[in-house]
Amino acid sequence: MKTILIIALLLLCAVLIGRQASLEKGLHLAARRMREQMANQTTTRLSLPCPSAGAEELLVCLNQLLELRQEERALSLRKEQALRRQIANVSHDLRTPLTSILGYLQLLEGDGLSPEKKAEYLSVVEGRARTLQTFIASFYDLSRIEGGELPLEREQVDLTRALSDQLAAAYQQIEEAGLEVDVDITPELPPVWADSGAVTRIFSNLLTNALRHGTGVLSVKLYREGNQIVSAFSNRAEELTAEDAAHVFERFYTADKMRTGQSTGLGLAIVKALAERMGHSAGARWTDGVFTVEVRWSV
Repeated sequence: MKTILIIALLLLCAVLIGRQASLEKGLHLAARRMREQMANQTTTRLSLPCPSAGAEELLVCLNQLLELRQEERALSLRKEQALRRQIANVSHDLRTPLTSILGYLQLLEGDGLSPEKKAEYLSVVEGRARTLQTFIASFYDLSRIEGGELPLEREQVDLTRALSDQLAAAYQQIEEAGLEVDVDITPELPPVWADSGAVTRIFSNLLTNALRHGTGVLSVKLYREGNQIVSAFSNRAEELTAEDAAHVFERFYTADKMRTGQSTGLGLAIVKALAERMGHSAGARWTDGVFTVEVRWSV
């Protein structure tokens, strides 16, 4: 009886040893195949005949890690491409006014220029220099806003007064642009928590954008919608498209496809960055030739 028991135990040990050897061989094979698949950059998931439930669970974890790695790689690639576009745009936006300035300075060195022509060229140089100064200042401000380095002090701000002040300040520019302004402000709107300087900057940028791209009637509305106050600027902008409206808040995006220097694409980016820093939001839409930018202020 003891002999039979010993033989049975020996057979059981042999089976267990055989299964362990088979398992180790399978794991080594699985590891080699996984390394081969992970070396293939197009691999999205690892697929192997799993020798055990534990190996199958390990495979699931590895696939999850692989997916995370691929997502990080794709995100890194998108960021790199966006950075390259931004660098190219910054370079172009700096080069355009600088080239113009240098060109007119060379003309000023020529002989035989009348005082009128010299004054005209100097005026152009000054205008291009101011454009360059505005671009650099806007770029610096946007970087500070997005980096949380621009100090904002929240207080109760009367949007009606802030908007009215900006409309009054821009009256001459609006007339020179040939725009007719239709203002519709709901009376007795409550104040919102915001930085007064940032609110002024937002309304100023929105007006500047409308003056640069708008034609016909500029509609300016300020009204309450639920627990928000909406400031909406609408005007006809035939040169824009629905695709432009989806990207106008992106840094350096401009509908000026030739990037002639008439628009840096930073004004609306600053609007959105400031609004979000203060806990509010900004959006845009283009419908049948009418472009609308809204800032929604939480009450």
